[in-house]
Amino acid sequence: MKQFTIADLFEPKSNQWTLRGDSYLWDELQAYFSATPLPATSQELVELINEAFEILTSHPLTEDKTFFIDKLAKGERTSGAVSPAFWRERALPLLQLRYEHAFEP
Repeated sequence: MKQFTIADLFEPKSNQWTLRGDSYLWDELQAYFSATPLPATSQELVELINEAFEILTSHPLTEDKTFFIDKLAKGERTSGAVSPAFWRERALPLLQLRYEHAFEP
């Protein structure tokens, strides 16, 4: 039986982005969590995502302003821009909801 990982929560990919960099960061987070088993609680999931967000962007998820990440710049004008508000208000709640559904029979 397959052991689910946090990366599984990133499928299907969200299609509601604030900035293009958010989409690329979504992919990076999915890869980052490819071997990380689902945690025991939703709160642990939030903590792990907060940590990974900061590791991958060098910015805390609590930051108020949009910021730019060079490695996420793929040529489009806003491709390297990341919105912490998007992650707090949309992406994280979506991932938590998917986590909760992962444990339904």
